[in-house]
Amino acid sequence: MNEARAVAGIELPEAAGRAAYLAAFHAAQALIFERIGKVPKTHHGVHAQFSRLARNEPRIGELPRFLSQAYDFKTVADYEIGPDATVPLPEAISAIEAAQRFIDGIGELLE
Repeated sequence: MNEARAVAGIELPEAAGRAAYLAAFHAAQALIFERIGKVPKTHHGVHAQFSRLARNEPRIGELPRFLSQAYDFKTVADYEIGPDATVPLPEAISAIEAAQRFIDGIGELLE
């Protein structure tokens, strides 16, 4: 999360949104590994497995939705071009805050 906050601080919202997503993504991978002993190799696989775990773990709540929505930040940062390929700074900051809640929630599940 430090990277996401740092790049948001220098007003690079696409990179900040991407870093926020990746922080949450890695937290999801950690939970998956702890629960089933292996981690899918793709973003789609991690999202799908995390959603499956959420069905059996009510404390996960809305976290799978954030993970899939935040993937859009990574997509914009990595693949989009042109004038529409932007992430507004307030959205990136909101994603950073949501990613922190995501990570905190996963941390509680892993305790």
